[in-house]
Amino acid sequence: MTHSQANAAAAGHVPPHADAHGHGGHDHHLRAQESIKKLGFWIFLVTDCVLFATIFATFAVLRLHTAGGPEGKELFEIPLFVAETFILLTSSYTSGLAVLAQHKKKVTQLIGWLVVTAVLGLAFLGLEVKEFMTLVHEGVTISTSAYWTAFFTLVGTHGLHVSLGIIWMTAIMIQVGSRGLTPVTERKLFNVTLYWHFLDVIWIFLFTIVYLMGVM
Repeated sequence: MTHSQANAAAAGHVPPHADAHGHGGHDHHLRAQESIKKLGFWIFLVTDCVLFATIFATFAVLRLHTAGGPEGKELFEIPLFVAETFILLTSSYTSGLAVLAQHKKKVTQLIGWLVVTAVLGLAFLGLEVKEFMTLVHEGVTISTSAYWTAFFTLVGTHGLHVSLGIIWMTAIMIQVGSRGLTPVTERKLFNVTLYWHFLDVIWIFLFTIVYLMGVM
C-alpha cells in the first residue's frame, strides 16, 4: 500500500478500484448462488420425472384391471378432455409470451401474461374437478377398481402440480411487481415457466395414454 493509499484508508476513504473489486466479487458470488439454485431446480424436475414415470408405469400395468366395472371409454367425455388439453397448451404459449416480455424488460406485459397463464390454469383445474365430480356421480371412485385407482392417482397428481404451479406463479408475480426484474426474480421466472412447460409435456403423455388410448 502506498503512502497516499494509507492516508486515504486512515481518513475513511476507500479507493474507487477497491470498491469496484468488492462490488464485482459480490456480483460473482450472487451469480454463483443463482447457478447453484438453477441446478437444484433441474434436479427437482428430474425427480418429478421419476415420480410421473412411476405412476404412468403403474397405470399401464393396471389399465385392464377394472374388476368387472366400467372402463374409461364408457365414461370419458371427449369434448371435456380435449378442452382441457387446448386450455393447458394455450397457457404454455402465454407463459412463453411472458418470458419474451421479460427479455424485453417489460414488467407490466410480463405480469399480464402470467395472469392470463394462471387464469387458464384455473380454468383447466375447474374442468378437471368437473370431470372428477361427474365420475363420482356415475358411481366411480378411487376405490372402484385398480384401474380407477391408477387413473385418479395419475390425473390427480398432475392436477396437484398445476395447483402448486399457479400458487408459485402468483407469488412470483407479487415479487416482480414489488422488486422489479433482478437476477433473483429472473431466475424464479425461468424456473416457474420451465416448470409450467414441463407440466404441459406430462399432460400430453397423459392425454395420449390415458384418454386417447382409453376411448379406443
